[in-house]
This record gives sequence, C-alpha cells and structure tokens, in this order.
Amino acid sequence: MHGVRVSTTQRGLRLLLLLAVLFGFAATPAQATARQVSAPFKVLALYSGDWDAAHISFEKEANVWFPQQAAANGFTYTSSTNWDLLANGGVNAYQVVMFLDNLPQTPAQQSGFESYMRNGGAYFGFHVAAYTHEAEKWDWYHNKFLGSGNHVNNTWEPTPAVLRVEDRTHPATKNLPATFTATASEWYSWSNDLRNNPDIKILASVDPSSFPLGTDPNQTWYSGYYPIIWTNTKYRMLYTNFGHNKMNYDTNTALSSTFSSETQNRFMLDGLKWLGTGSSTSQPPTGGPISETSWYSVANTGNGACVDARGAGTANGTVVQQYTCNGTNAQQWQFRSTDSGYVRIANRGDAQQVVDVGDRSVADGAGVQLWSYGGGTNQQWRADKVSDNVYRFTARHSGRCLTAATTAGDGVQLTQRTCDGSAAQSFRLAQQP
Repeated sequence: MHGVRVSTTQRGLRLLLLLAVLFGFAATPAQATARQVSAPFKVLALYSGDWDAAHISFEKEANVWFPQQAAANGFTYTSSTNWDLLANGGVNAYQVVMFLDNLPQTPAQQSGFESYMRNGGAYFGFHVAAYTHEAEKWDWYHNKFLGSGNHVNNTWEPTPAVLRVEDRTHPATKNLPATFTATASEWYSWSNDLRNNPDIKILASVDPSSFPLGTDPNQTWYSGYYPIIWTNTKYRMLYTNFGHNKMNYDTNTALSSTFSSETQNRFMLDGLKWLGTGSSTSQPPTGGPISETSWYSVANTGNGACVDARGAGTANGTVVQQYTCNGTNAQQWQFRSTDSGYVRIANRGDAQQVVDVGDRSVADGAGVQLWSYGGGTNQQWRADKVSDNVYRFTARHSGRCLTAATTAGDGVQLTQRTCDGSAAQSFRLAQQP
C-alpha cells in the first residue's frame, strides 16, 4: 500500500484548520468584513460658479464647509461644475445631489435628474436652484417637484430673517427652536401658493416679526406669507431659500456668511443626514429652543430675583439689576440671534436696548447695563442650557458669565465674572404673554 504524499502547503492548511476548530474561530473573508462596515453616504454638489458674486460667494463657502463636516456626520462630499453627470448617469453613484447655484439646463440633464429622483435619489436645493420665469418649460421640476412655479419678486438688500418652524417633527427640523434667525439672504416669493399643494409640506416660513423685510423700499416685504424651507412628500428632497450672501459688489467682498448660524447649520446637517440615510442623529443646539420672538422673565436660580432694568429705564447706561419679580416690562427680555450661536438680549421697554458690559470691560466684576445695540461683542451672549428652561449666559468679548448676587436683595447690579458653575450664574426663563 502506497502512502499518500502530503505537500508542505497542504500540511499548513490542515494545521490552520485544526487550530480554527480548537479555538472556535475561522478566518472571515475580507469581502464579508467590508459589508459589515457602514460606508458613508455620498453627496454630489453641482454648481456653475459664474452667475452673481453673491451666489459664487455662497458656493465657495459651501465647498469648504461641507467637506469640513463630512467625516463627523457620515458622508463624503464631491463638488463639480459638470452638470452632464445628470445626463450620463454619473449622478447614480451618489445618494444625494445638491444644486448650489443653478439647475439643469439641457433636456438630457433634465430628464437624467428626473429619472434619478423617480428611482430613489435625494435632492437638496438652495436659493437660485428654483429660480425661473419660464416654469412651463420644465413643468415637472418647477410646478410638480418644487411646486413653486415662477419667481415673482424678492427682497433687497440681503438681510437676516426670523423664520417660524412649522413642522418640528420632520427629521430636518426636529432639532430647531420654534423660531430662529436665518442668515442674510435675498428672499424669493413664488407664483404658486405652496399651501394649496397637497404634496408639499412647508417646514419653515418667514415669521411676521421679520417685517419689514428688506432695505430697499421698492423691494421690501411688509406683510404676507413666504415659505422658505419645504419638502415634497413624494420624493426625498429639501429646498431652502438660503444661498445668497450680502456683498460689497464694488470690492467683491462678502458681508455675510450663510454658515454663520449654528441653528441654521444644524438644519442643513440634519436635513442632509435624512436625505442620505433616512434619519438624523444630531443633538439639539446647546442653548435649547429659546424662541426669538417671545419675551421671557429671567430669574436667578440662586436668589430667586429677576433680571430688571432699574427704574424701568430705557436710556443708555440704565443699570441691569436684580429685583423682586413683578412681571413688568422692565423684567421682560427677548433673545435674538446675532451669529455663531450668540444672541443679543433686548429689553421689552425698548427692544433696541440690550444687555451690555460697561466700557467693553473684560474684568471680573464689571457692571452690566442697557445700551443701544451696535453689534459690539460686549453686547452678545452665548446661552448654554443647564437644565430645562435654565441657562448660563457667557459674554462673547470676555468669556465671562452673567452673575447675580449670592443673596436676595433689590437693586444689586448684575456683573460679569469668571464662569464657575454656581447658582449665581444660572437663570430660569419663563415665557411671558
């Protein structure tokens, strides 16, 4: 009987198999391992970059900001000026397509995009992506998909606007406060009333507190209903009117940034995650849902006294003090966004008068007063949520916290002090009629 010759390679394979059995594991094929790793969804941003310096400024910002956010938020970002990616099927490699400053122009691009959307693609459109005066030439896109029809008019110059969030259950807007201030844009109105379209769900519109909206009397809105963010429920899509920065056209210098609002940025990231994955996982803003159109009493949690304008004064230099809560206008405050997550805190007696650190001091113990708002960093505060309805306010210029006295007592001026987490630096907000 002849023995069977076993090669060195075969012996090695048998030994590996024996070890796998003895230790209870086996090698996992590389392909199977790759399937178990959830790959980032892919975003394609299309733009032209040759129409209006304000649009170009926005698209340049977008092509910096979105790549910076990509890894932390589960997506990859590719930008291109090749709109024929819609015509030749190149877009099919991406889960989401963005239109930053234009829209498909040729019949092949248009039919390619419609096919992409009808076959499960996702769309995020900005500002001029909906602009047209010839909606009938691409009826599906302008009248059925977007629903907006023709551009009718717009505000000028670009200004911020307070928006009212109409649906706080949608994944794109669930982490937004009831109202927030959108960054400067040229706001559009449309020939079609989106409220009458059963396929359209309006997510945010201009809040009446924004009126008058615009600086040119001939291009200012004084009243009316203006949707700003919406979705078509038949598709995975979002459109927003953001995307036109304020510009100095003489020097080609941007005077605003579309990405300067943390609240607005949260909408864009939550919306993008919903488009790419069907869910959003972002956390609510640090400051929580403080309405920008409501008035609040602000009581110190340590001594129970309310933040108060001394003598109900509204003049520059009026002392901001602690005082027994009495519900008067002197003790009612409104929180309006400036940029980068900061707010100005206005008094109801005169909304132009805001909480201000005297002489722009950065020192511990500097007194707090009312002063006409001029955009100073000593007039801006970051609202950090401590617990339900309780906040700590940090001055933008100094990094120090708004502080009350450690004991009750009418007439004690509030100050800024090094943040220490004490009750003297936390304040409870209660909405007022």
